[in-house]
Amino acid sequence: MWSRRIAIIAAVIAGFGLVDSGYLTINHLQGSYIRCGDDCSAVLGSRYAEGVAGVPLAGFGTMAYMAVIVAAVFAAWGSTLGRQILAVMATTMALVSLWLLYLQAFVIHSFCKYCLASAAASISLAGLVLIERLHRGASSARG
Repeated sequence: MWSRRIAIIAAVIAGFGLVDSGYLTINHLQGSYIRCGDDCSAVLGSRYAEGVAGVPLAGFGTMAYMAVIVAAVFAAWGSTLGRQILAVMATTMALVSLWLLYLQAFVIHSFCKYCLASAAASISLAGLVLIERLHRGASSARG
């Protein structure tokens, strides 16, 4: 039951991340200006936001959050593979977010509130995965 709740919470957090990164992706692809202040514009206008092969960095985030939602739904249904994919995706996304936070702090010297929201979602997902693993380990030790 605990794992199911964690998976549902993960899907909700990933939904928030999907909306955030989806908004950035759509605006980037449309060439729309996002009104979020000079610091935010510095980050979103940097070469680091450009991504690869015409896909903006936020687009990769959008795809990752979609994958997390699907994996979390399968995990909530009891799928071991869904739990494993969720763990790998959440960990990878948190590590990428930490790298991007480093870039904002020490290379770009500006912070984007949308990027910070996505980082918070990614790190929260990794935290949930850790909590689920610890709970699963404690249950196994008791059982």
